[in-house]
Amino acid sequence: MRHEFGSEDFSVLGIHIVGGAQTLMFLAFFASFAVKMPMWPFHTWLPDAHVQAPTAGSVVLAAILLKMGGYGFLRFSLPMFPVGADVMAPLVLWMSAIAIVYTSLVALVQEDMKKLIAYSSVAHMGYVTAGIFAANQQGIDGAIFQMVSHGFISGALFLCVGVIYDRMHTRDIDAYGGLVNRMPAYALIFMLFTMANVGLPGTSGFVGEFLTLMGIFQVNTWVAAIATSGVILSAAYALWLYRRVVMGGLIKESLRSITDMNSRERAIFAPLVVMTILLGVYPALVTDIIGPSVEALVSNYQTALAASSDAVQVAGH
Repeated sequence: MRHEFGSEDFSVLGIHIVGGAQTLMFLAFFASFAVKMPMWPFHTWLPDAHVQAPTAGSVVLAAILLKMGGYGFLRFSLPMFPVGADVMAPLVLWMSAIAIVYTSLVALVQEDMKKLIAYSSVAHMGYVTAGIFAANQQGIDGAIFQMVSHGFISGALFLCVGVIYDRMHTRDIDAYGGLVNRMPAYALIFMLFTMANVGLPGTSGFVGEFLTLMGIFQVNTWVAAIATSGVILSAAYALWLYRRVVMGGLIKESLRSITDMNSRERAIFAPLVVMTILLGVYPALVTDIIGPSVEALVSNYQTALAASSDAVQVAGH
């Protein structure tokens, strides 16, 4: 690449790909990144992968590996194929809106805790893709913040499932109930991350979703309105899960001997709790770092689109 174009800068490389070729190249990259995110309708592998994986595997997959798709969009798709990204942006925004609503509704009917949280992850990644392809400062800031935040929150939720699975060897929601009576510390930790997953102000989940929705609203108000309904749906499935697992009386005989979290488990959750709250009350910790890079990305993107538009007009004359 350096030999042919004299640069390894992705934004420079993209300039040499013109016309419909940019859209075709964008779609080729999009196919791989969309599966990795995963975006609707390419998401079907994720719930099964989480169910089959051990707790540690689910944590790594949810907290880190899913973000590689978002990284790909930011690092390759927008800088290299700005025209293709601009052409396909409305489709991606609507796919993201569908992902947020559809996977939230699917999460509502799950009986396996891991599957419910996995579908929750797909919904939250919908905010990320929508924010990225809003292609403005707030949208991309929010998308990156959401990726960081989701890493802490979703990883912690899978750890919450792992704590009780380690004791009872089942992920079936109906096998639990009333855990607050025997596991008060666990109930408190689980409640914090449930609220963060819903997007409660004061947690990192709120900042990412709010910034993303601000960015989307500037581009497409209908997509923003539909995406906002995902906040309500996330409250529905997250609180439904928490109520059935933690609240109520300790009716099931098998749960009467269950023990609360030990010191090792509490130590594992400690940094996740700190980061979820810290980023919720002081988001500048992330936004100040990513701000200049996002500003440069958006500026280069807009410049490339303007140059492409001028080239088309010149060719027309």
